[in-house]
Amino acid sequence: MAGQTEQVLSGVLEDIDHGRLSPGDLMEEAYLMKRHGVSRTPVREAFIQLETLGLIRRLPRKGAMVFKPSLEEFLAILEVHAKLEGQAAGLAARRMSAAQARQLEEVVSACEVHAAEKGDRDPYGYYRLNLAFHETVALGSGNPYLVEMIKTHARKLLAYYRARYRYPGSIPDSAREHRELAELILDHRREEAEARMAAHVQFDQVTVMDLLAALA
Repeated sequence: MAGQTEQVLSGVLEDIDHGRLSPGDLMEEAYLMKRHGVSRTPVREAFIQLETLGLIRRLPRKGAMVFKPSLEEFLAILEVHAKLEGQAAGLAARRMSAAQARQLEEVVSACEVHAAEKGDRDPYGYYRLNLAFHETVALGSGNPYLVEMIKTHARKLLAYYRARYRYPGSIPDSAREHRELAELILDHRREEAEARMAAHVQFDQVTVMDLLAALA
């Protein structure tokens, strides 16, 4: 049964990561049972875990809804997430291995190529590169617990980061900031890397309101 629960849980998390599930979307038990070939119990157990993580809200007799933050909730989550991402960048500046450093250079270069060749086109493609960049930095921190915390908070905001890349100029700006961050990390400038990463993932309140409206 535990394996079936993990199967459902992994499937839902993957759908959130890839944008197949968006904030406010309903998830019906019957659909997940059929999709994964499981009984109702593994689905409900997966829902309990997802609710504990704050990624869904269960609904009486209706399954569950993907977490959709209010403005206040969005800003509160973002405040914590920025601190976590910043801490990861600071630790990566101290701990990143040579292999991870090469991977960071590769993903930053890919971001720059995407921005130079496609500009504002293919925002989803750039979003995937952005995920790879932040994952590489997080893993470079050498702190698995911190990595899991970042993943959980990020999943509450991923849909809004995807939407952000539809705004003109956001992709070239992001690629440029990724290069700046990589240089700080690879130069072992911990405090600067931490502060720069925290600023990189932040949105001002007006932008947050725009993103909430875009996904309303």
